[in-house]
Amino acid sequence: MTITNNHPGFGTATLEPPVDVRRRACSADEFSPLREIVVGRAAGAVIPQASDPSAWLTLYSHLDAGQVAAVDGGALPQQVIEESEEDLETLAETLRGLGVVVHRPSSVDHAAPFSTPHWDSASGMYSYCPRDLTLIVGETIIETPSPVRARYHELDGLRELFRGYLLAGSAWISAPKPQLRDSLYGVGRDGLPVLTEDEPAFEAANVLRCGRDLFYQVSTSGNEFGRIWLESLLGPQGYRVHPVRDVYPHTHLDSTISLLRPGLVLLNPSRVTEDNIPGPLRDWDRIWCPEMRETGVSATGQSLSSPWLGMNLLMVNPELAVVDSAQHELIARLERHGISVLPHTLRHDRALGGGFHCVTLDTVRDAPAGADYFG
Repeated sequence: MTITNNHPGFGTATLEPPVDVRRRACSADEFSPLREIVVGRAAGAVIPQASDPSAWLTLYSHLDAGQVAAVDGGALPQQVIEESEEDLETLAETLRGLGVVVHRPSSVDHAAPFSTPHWDSASGMYSYCPRDLTLIVGETIIETPSPVRARYHELDGLRELFRGYLLAGSAWISAPKPQLRDSLYGVGRDGLPVLTEDEPAFEAANVLRCGRDLFYQVSTSGNEFGRIWLESLLGPQGYRVHPVRDVYPHTHLDSTISLLRPGLVLLNPSRVTEDNIPGPLRDWDRIWCPEMRETGVSATGQSLSSPWLGMNLLMVNPELAVVDSAQHELIARLERHGISVLPHTLRHDRALGGGFHCVTLDTVRDAPAGADYFG
């Protein structure tokens, strides 16, 4: 689509998609054959100060107030940045070798401070995890309302790409921009932070897509109000949003449940049980993830993720997965179920808080929007 603006007084301006956007975004699940994807960047990454209540809530929600007071944020060591950039480029090249079109976020100054009428942020965060804040449902790109103040402008690095998809025919919308006032951040009886229901707040990585069905985890990075907003948007279009409650209270869903192909799911046995497995998945075959091999938290000495990040994998198609090369038992278990594995390494995944599913955003897969895998 090319749009020409001939408005009097403004001359003639032509809007064209970027050269590398040839078709609209269309991604309806986590496993259909992959055609286009975003691979994140580590350059310029900044870890928000733990004194910010939104950072405590989502980055360190397993720590109490005394423990979080000892955590330092700020820029990461250059070694961590450089090695992470190498690992991400290796992943991008591997995917290109499979015929997948790979996009990368544009450069963003995440170190720049900014403010709103309600709060100040000493910096942004990073472009490492494009999955976190963008939910693609069919041909619609949805910017989600993260509860993390430092992530307020994070999607600036993807605006040009989304502009291209919009001009190619996709819809591009945003959830209500959150105010992120202090009242959104509470403390529970156990002394750990909680997300209140002041306004809709959730991250896209709280959601897994499976055609007409979406699984939404209620946690410190996604409240019930966010689920209600998502249902109000997608319900009239025939989608079903299934709440996942009392499974994992800390942040995202993709290190707890991985949808591998229709009828097969990978489950985290430390969080999911026969009693709390989401209802639509009860009839699927299950792989119970083996215990993760500890890979350490790298040069930073801090971790934004648990060892279960090792099950955070990327399905290239229903028979091929990108998996942490250190997780030999998981790789063997997947192979026994007919899934070939491309082993890769993200040396600082826990320090940066993202595995292979987190550091990617599939924008085009071969799957019809609204397919019913549970009908």
